[in-house]
Amino acid sequence: MAFTGSSLRIQGDDNLGSMLVGTVMRKVKSRTWKKQRYFKLQEDCMTIWYKSKKAGKPHSTFSVGDLEGVREGHQSEVLLSLADEFPPDRCFTLVFRGRRGNLDLVADSADEARSWVRGTRKLMESLESMGERERLDQWIGDWFKKADKNKDGRMNFKETQDLLRMMNVDMNEQHCHSLFTMADRSQTGTLLDEEFVLFYKMLTKRDDVMRVFQDFSGDGQKLSAADLEDFLREEQLEAEDAAGHAARIIETYEPSDAAKQLNAVTFDGFLMYLGSAEGSIQDPRWCGLFQDLDQPLCHYFISSSHNTYLMEDQLRGQSSVEGYIRALTRGCRCVEVDCWDGPNGEPIVYHGHTFTSKILFRDVVQAVDKYAFKASDYPVILSIENHCSVEQQRTMAQHLNHILGDALLRSPLEGKGLTGLPSPEELKGKILLKAKKIGGLEERVGGLTEDPLTGEVSDEDEAAEIDNEHSHRETFRRKTKKSKQHLSKELSDCVVYCKSVHFSGFKHSRLHQKFYEVSSFTESKARKQLRDAGGEFVLHNSRQLSRVYPSGFRTDSSNFSPQEMWNAGCQIVALNFQTAGEAMDLNDGLFRQNGGCGYILKPSFMRQPGGGFNPEAPQNRESYLPQVLHIQVISGQQLPKVNIKEGSIVDPLVRVEIHGVPLDQGKQETRYIENNGFNPVWYDTLRFTIHTPELALVRFLVEDYDKTSRNDFVGQYTLPFCSLQQGYRHIHLLSRDGTRIPPASLFVHVRITELA
Repeated sequence: MAFTGSSLRIQGDDNLGSMLVGTVMRKVKSRTWKKQRYFKLQEDCMTIWYKSKKAGKPHSTFSVGDLEGVREGHQSEVLLSLADEFPPDRCFTLVFRGRRGNLDLVADSADEARSWVRGTRKLMESLESMGERERLDQWIGDWFKKADKNKDGRMNFKETQDLLRMMNVDMNEQHCHSLFTMADRSQTGTLLDEEFVLFYKMLTKRDDVMRVFQDFSGDGQKLSAADLEDFLREEQLEAEDAAGHAARIIETYEPSDAAKQLNAVTFDGFLMYLGSAEGSIQDPRWCGLFQDLDQPLCHYFISSSHNTYLMEDQLRGQSSVEGYIRALTRGCRCVEVDCWDGPNGEPIVYHGHTFTSKILFRDVVQAVDKYAFKASDYPVILSIENHCSVEQQRTMAQHLNHILGDALLRSPLEGKGLTGLPSPEELKGKILLKAKKIGGLEERVGGLTEDPLTGEVSDEDEAAEIDNEHSHRETFRRKTKKSKQHLSKELSDCVVYCKSVHFSGFKHSRLHQKFYEVSSFTESKARKQLRDAGGEFVLHNSRQLSRVYPSGFRTDSSNFSPQEMWNAGCQIVALNFQTAGEAMDLNDGLFRQNGGCGYILKPSFMRQPGGGFNPEAPQNRESYLPQVLHIQVISGQQLPKVNIKEGSIVDPLVRVEIHGVPLDQGKQETRYIENNGFNPVWYDTLRFTIHTPELALVRFLVEDYDKTSRNDFVGQYTLPFCSLQQGYRHIHLLSRDGTRIPPASLFVHVRITELA
């Protein structure tokens, strides 16, 4: 078989051998839902198949590529609830990418569980280490197996036509038959797998890339090292060490040894380079940790989650520690914990006064302890919304101290004094509490302590903000009585650099607010401040931390655009991570850079007290240098099907959106291509003027055009404008959940010029 490359490297592995034979395990969903299922790894070593033991029940499959990780033992709420019934060495959890639910499994023995855990991890590592060519071969093989209905290892012409429709191709039957006949070298009227690869290559012939290749090729057959240097300098605008870069491309991507000996790259090698990470639209250097992380916390945008415990909506949705695990493993650095008095003296976490389910505060802290630094070493902020009695606040403090131990920051950093906020680098590996506090840091540093165990502070929480919003909505004003809440000294002492305070205006803040005090704003309140005094808001955020969160009226857990809040320099822009869509695409796009560490350094003009930047009038700042972005959308490759209806083919269009300061907001789109999601070609050019490049994000959105209803989402990719690579680039599309959908991509040409 041609499609066994991945299985060759994992032969002779006992764990995989056991998986190939198959195992009966319990699939568990709750204490009462525990069903036996037969699980088996398929021969392709990429697909796991499972079936109910009951006759007539359908089977299910999933790809190893769908998995994000494997957790051993009781590392899910369901398995924790069954800890008294099943020992940890028989339990494991398969974690899927995106927002798909986990699969909790219990094997009959520890050995069987170990085989599945180790074997699955090996398969995931094998898939991760595949090159682009191997991934493509794997993808072609998957389609071949889907189309080979009678499983004879061959495909007749009817099966091939069905496959093309499955792959989003509406091809003229005569042309299809012509390609089929050319590929049928055995002249059997069917295609063997090797012949199918040939058919696929003819089908996916990249004329768009060939045009570029031949523009720079001296003989039309290859690019010499000198040709490749010219291409890198003239088109990719990579003049620095072009000779060395050309040599590395030939060595890395050229599959032909003969071409390597000639110090040249063939069309196949050139195509592999353009499809690689260094040929992608985002500069790979921006994807690693490259920013200065030694500046005060308030100088960074911080990846932040709202109502982190919720998996669904804010009225009846499920609360789960899984929400914290998913957010933290995505690099989120600020999570929210809504705390209420619970039974048996144990505080609980849920969305108060709603029907959302409840979880223990203790379990949340344990999840934070375990997952806080899996994705990033940089500090995690626990944003506490405290509704608990003094007694249960003491219990909260006990859990925080006991479970988090030395990771919990309990006092100012040594030698830091009270001059300003420490940096992410100085706080590496630390967990900070953002909550109300009795007094300030000065008392602690001066050795002063308050005699009473409780103090009174204003109650600043989401419910109070909603109440205030509601009074405006109903067009009458009434004085909102500020409720008072008693605080336990033990919990108060856990708050160091993030004391929650009420915002009383920019002038008051400038005169009275301490550097360690944080104010929270609903989206509407922040929007009003931005509209009325954008420049002052930016100045405020150059020295103070601000948190912005979605309106309480968003009961469906929808999100506002974080971009408008970043424009004001707000650091903790909290979003509902459980809700996919444009807002989370922007969040992922911003925080994908800098190694996914969750901290992005704000532009210099937003960090300096005298920066004078106002997002409403960006042209008034010093060093104002607008740029023009030219994007030619050339083609698309293997776009996924969005309508499962048989015979339905995508009519794709590409929309390019600029998200930034109000003057930069804009979107333009290509025309749509009828009935071709496989290899549509546009050659449409879009042009944007960018006034504040440092804050702009570029979002590429592919949709299935529909003239009678809303277009369907096909794929997207979002990245900071400043990380764009110029020249001919591929954009590897992501699903609605933000996960890769290989090999779906766009091919574009990017050029950035100064505004004349």
